Amino acid sequence: MIPLRDNVPTRSFPVVTIGIIVVNALAWFWELGGRGVDSHVIKDGWYPCKIDGPCIELARHAALPWYENVFTSMFLHGSWEHIIGNMLFLWIFGDNVEDRMGHGRFIVFYVLCGVTAALVQTAFNPDSAIPMIGASGAVSGVLGAYILMFPHSRVLTLLPIFFFVQIIEVPAVILLGFWFVMQLLSGLGSLTRPEAGGGVAFWAHAAGFLAGMVLIGVFKKPERQAVEWWDNRAS
Repeated sequence: MIPLRDNVPTRSFPVVTIGIIVVNALAWFWELGGRGVDSHVIKDGWYPCKIDGPCIELARHAALPWYENVFTSMFLHGSWEHIIGNMLFLWIFGDNVEDRMGHGRFIVFYVLCGVTAALVQTAFNPDSAIPMIGASGAVSGVLGAYILMFPHSRVLTLLPIFFFVQIIEVPAVILLGFWFVMQLLSGLGSLTRPEAGGGVAFWAHAAGFLAGMVLIGVFKKPERQAVEWWDNRAS
């Protein structure tokens, strides 16, 4: 299922959401130039094994220390599909979360979700010397916050069925809830068969989502907590 747009209007311009998308896009084109994507991933990706435990030579010679890589890795991607998917979800759901939190709070919230995702993935796979990259953990946090803030919203969704394509409206709780359950099940499967994950950090996705649900209580503006002004307009 590919989300296209939601039905929740915003009252402020999503300057931070757009800024994050622009930064990720610039970082992606920077990866494509010069030394190439693989070289940047090796240099600036997040290596779980760099915190504690054995680490292969490749990870030891990454350019930055682990406490810097945990941030740089959040703005790197490995393919066009990777960055387009992450930025699409951020564009659709991030503006509403930013609107409810405020611009400054949203920046801190986004980064904290990304860091939490990386650390939880490390806890489940501490010896991994495979560089972790992508905004998925931080974006997952946005999804977790969104599902609590706008439980009655609906998302226009592209649904490919074999050779046919349908566009349907899906409740956000179903769309995002299904996505979370798939990440959680895939993460559990990777505990017994790590190779089945195909290099995808499922635990980072699940952890980012849960972090967003928890942190929303801290970062949501108090004066807007009880305001569901958009419900009447969307119904």
